[in-house]
Amino acid sequence: MFKKLIGSLFKGGGAAESRSTEEAEAVEYRGFLIVSRPQEQGGQYRVSGFIRKPIEGGETLEHAFERSDLVPGREACDALMRQKAERYIDEVGDGMFSSD
Repeated sequence: MFKKLIGSLFKGGGAAESRSTEEAEAVEYRGFLIVSRPQEQGGQYRVSGFIRKPIEGGETLEHAFERSDLVPGREACDALMRQKAERYIDEVGDGMFSSD
């Protein structure tokens, strides 16, 4: 028991682990692809995924998109991911792929 207590102290005090879920089907928005891949954390889902943009030559640019929002259901999380990603695309556009 003492060993378990000490072990949890050094692992972050028993904080909920985060696990990746499967990617949702990509949704196209203004030439970008929004892909939700929430992180399951303590029975909830963290808004997370990718914004991708296909470019000439068959390549794809990719921007990791993660927010602090936690949502109780997968479908609600996917919907919130799409909403936030669309707003981000409207505000930043191709600038999200620059290394500045």
